[in-house]
Amino acid sequence: MTDFTLAELEQIVAKRATATDGSSYTAALIAKGQHKAAQKLGEEAVETVIAAMMKDEKSVISESADLLYHLLVVWKIAGVSLQSVMQELERRTAQSGLEEKAGRKPQ
Repeated sequence: MTDFTLAELEQIVAKRATATDGSSYTAALIAKGQHKAAQKLGEEAVETVIAAMMKDEKSVISESADLLYHLLVVWKIAGVSLQSVMQELERRTAQSGLEEKAGRKPQ
């Protein structure tokens, strides 16, 4: 079992985002902007879904790691913190998922 956390990954993304020597994929992706980062996030989401549908556990793990990384990059660009997302999840778990969904305002 590992003690590695999403908070630690968030810190790594933040640190690598500032690299200016051309050595950081994170910095290069951030430099391409939110559109490209979101596109990569979508690609990883699809690849995770395909791996799950194929019941390929190794690929689900690998693609999920890619998905979480790219999600944190998208959040970094958007100025969203892991803490704010966790607070929202905590708020939502105060009631059942069906209750929460029923209480949403129509868009």
